[in-house]
Amino acid sequence: MSASRYADVTIAFEAHAIDNATFGHAEHVQVAYDLLHKYDFIDAAAIYAKVIRTLAANAGAPDKFNLTITYAFMSLIAERLANTQATDFKSFAQENSDLMAKSVLNQWYSAERLNMQLARDIFLLPADA
Repeated sequence: MSASRYADVTIAFEAHAIDNATFGHAEHVQVAYDLLHKYDFIDAAAIYAKVIRTLAANAGAPDKFNLTITYAFMSLIAERLANTQATDFKSFAQENSDLMAKSVLNQWYSAERLNMQLARDIFLLPADA
């Protein structure tokens, strides 16, 4: 995927020029998708987490950043990318519509676990059910 094929939101995201008011969950997924095409998983996840953390801090809401949610979504999107035939984000999103709901992580994490301060600070594995 060439640089010109990345969504405008991803280009703005990497430039730290994103408008928090219009950066909703679907845009988060789009950016993760693009970054995972542009970089290997380790770099994509690190870039994604650092920018999200910076955006939250710049918006005056540093506690909104949650490393567990961030890395869990990146991991899930990466896994889905490894198993898809979709060639663009629109097709990928249609094929994986569950990713468009923040609640998709509820199959692995309880709300209590995701809302712990520890989950904001470090990546937590899902707890045994």
